[in-house]
Amino acid sequence: MNTPTLAEPATPSFSPLYQQIKTLILQSLQAGEWKPGEPIPSEIDLAARFRVSQGTVRKAIDELAAENLVVRRQGKGTFVATHAEQHVQYRFLKLVPDSGDTAAEGPAERTIVDCRRQRASAEVARALALRTGDPVLQVRRVLAYRGVPTILEDLWLPGTPFKGLTAERLRASRGPMYAMFETEFGVRMVRAEEKIRAVLPDAEQAVLLDVAAGMPLLSVERVAHTYHDTPMELRRGLYRTQTHHYRNELG
Repeated sequence: MNTPTLAEPATPSFSPLYQQIKTLILQSLQAGEWKPGEPIPSEIDLAARFRVSQGTVRKAIDELAAENLVVRRQGKGTFVATHAEQHVQYRFLKLVPDSGDTAAEGPAERTIVDCRRQRASAEVARALALRTGDPVLQVRRVLAYRGVPTILEDLWLPGTPFKGLTAERLRASRGPMYAMFETEFGVRMVRAEEKIRAVLPDAEQAVLLDVAAGMPLLSVERVAHTYHDTPMELRRGLYRTQTHHYRNELG
């Protein structure tokens, strides 16, 4: 058996074979061989590259598509999913107006309240797989709809991948935050875990959301991961739900 050289593509050697192909494609996605929004090679080309059948490649891509890592487009091919696409923008934002008409409501008005570097607390370090005291970036912002502050978010990001991120860059960005992370920092959020509970705001939170201190809010704590389940963001959001509701599809 010949040992692959550096110039040769890696060849999977363990079953199930399609899982090995999926892993190899994921490695190329993580390495940035194909950027978000760009097409990946055809199934025929990938089959030749990895020396497997086209059916094996198709099964691997089917799983990647089911996980929203790639998008199939009829007659055009398969593309790397991106948070810049309209349908993906709302994948991680589940708060929708009671009317159900997100288009009529329009995009959120975003206000960056704070953006600063700090040392990770034990809790933040645990969520981001860091060491206590490692550098992190904390961002606080308010999202308003039709002039009404509706979401207050606190985000913690690992310092090294997001070096250079400032309040000015966040304010200058007009698209979704996750799309900015993709294009400017090469970090793509592909999966998230959330915890949801009802809470009461503290005094500062109540002011930022323009609610009474005794007003119950929906608290959503999210840890978002990039490829290979690497945690890249801890986000805590407080949601007003007088005119909105949290919507999730289970299938």
